[in-house]
Amino acid sequence: MSARELALAVLTRVETGQAYSNLLLNQMLQKHGLSKSDAGLATELVYGTIQRRNTLDYWLEAFVAKGLAKLEPWVRNLLRLSVYQLRYLDRIPEHAAVNEAVSIAKRDGHAGISGMVNGVLRNVIRRKDELTIPDSLDPVSRISLETSHPAWLVKQWAERFGVETAERICRSNNEPPHASVRVNTLRLTRGELLERMEQAGMRARESVLAAEGVVVESGGNMALTPWYAAGELSVQDESSMLVAAMVDPQPGMSVLDCCAAPGGKTAHLAELMNDNGRIVACDLHEHKRELIAAQSDRLGLRCVETRTLDARHLPETFAGTVFDRILLDAPCTGLGVIRRKPDIKWTKTAQDSIDIAGLQAELLDKAADLLAPDGVLVYSTCTISAEENERVVERFLLAHPAFSLEQPPEPLRSSLPEGTIAENGAVTVLPHRFGSDGFFIARLRKRP
Repeated sequence: MSARELALAVLTRVETGQAYSNLLLNQMLQKHGLSKSDAGLATELVYGTIQRRNTLDYWLEAFVAKGLAKLEPWVRNLLRLSVYQLRYLDRIPEHAAVNEAVSIAKRDGHAGISGMVNGVLRNVIRRKDELTIPDSLDPVSRISLETSHPAWLVKQWAERFGVETAERICRSNNEPPHASVRVNTLRLTRGELLERMEQAGMRARESVLAAEGVVVESGGNMALTPWYAAGELSVQDESSMLVAAMVDPQPGMSVLDCCAAPGGKTAHLAELMNDNGRIVACDLHEHKRELIAAQSDRLGLRCVETRTLDARHLPETFAGTVFDRILLDAPCTGLGVIRRKPDIKWTKTAQDSIDIAGLQAELLDKAADLLAPDGVLVYSTCTISAEENERVVERFLLAHPAFSLEQPPEPLRSSLPEGTIAENGAVTVLPHRFGSDGFFIARLRKRP
């Protein structure tokens, strides 16, 4: 299987079968054993085509006589990935992109389809200077097409953050995610890890967001390093590292992590507690619970207990038990991690945020029942939707007068960059600010 054939198979299954592009691509690459260069091309074609989908469709509509919607999904995706190469990948010869597309069309279709594909792509090459976005468009439409984001999402962000910030968020979502790791401070310091990386010829620097974070500017897959195998670091986004710091668990405390898989935040909590105390980490699915347990074992953490449990049943499961700290990293639309999962922007709708906010509110209610007096409940999401973040917290506070929002604990509060902490103490990290994931984190205190 060639790189383009593999990319086409992934793109079509993502569109028709609601498969996750990152998971499916990894499975296909492992299955077919492409060379390093071909695997790189397939990866570029999958993510690039998904990232630029509505821009590619906008251009293709002028070249496909009957319209893209009437084409079979595999033909539509074949044209998309081919035009992506012609428009965005200067290093690929035009004839190579066209010839392979025609070969695939002949193999998977018939003479009529291959002839149409050949004609469309050669016409695109002849009229390549027309692959532009008109200056006359309104700001939302222009940003939507230039950065390839759905117009509803651009409009939502423009209304909330302003047009300029919305555009910066969209542009940053099309940039490759940078690698970052969290040092296991039970094994070594951040300075020691940076020194080892430098000795190994890697380029790395301290995270400006997270005290245990290291941004790896060059060094390959950190999960394949001996430091990872030895439990000395974990692969985690910088914004995600702020969540455990907001919980601020102390040695000896009892902590509940309600929706814990795959276990990165759970492990961070345990490390901050010096592996001294009790952490109960729950997830709905058994295979995900196993991921949490495996993560804890790799890092040598003994204070973590794992449970397969629906978080909506927390009160009856733990009846008579209270926790000093509770983390609810809630299920969400994931609109803060589009850089890592570009298909999210095409599969989610504005209604999805409204729908999932009901589940988030229910989970928050259930978790609150188990918090000890003067305890802290942290609510977090990897989205930047007000409906899933601020609105959920506002409704929770109205229904639970014993709770109040509070500022991040020190030293986190003093170290967070300007503009990330709201007046009420909630933390919002936008994707363009630091090249990290978009996150929302609120710290709620229960009065004694």
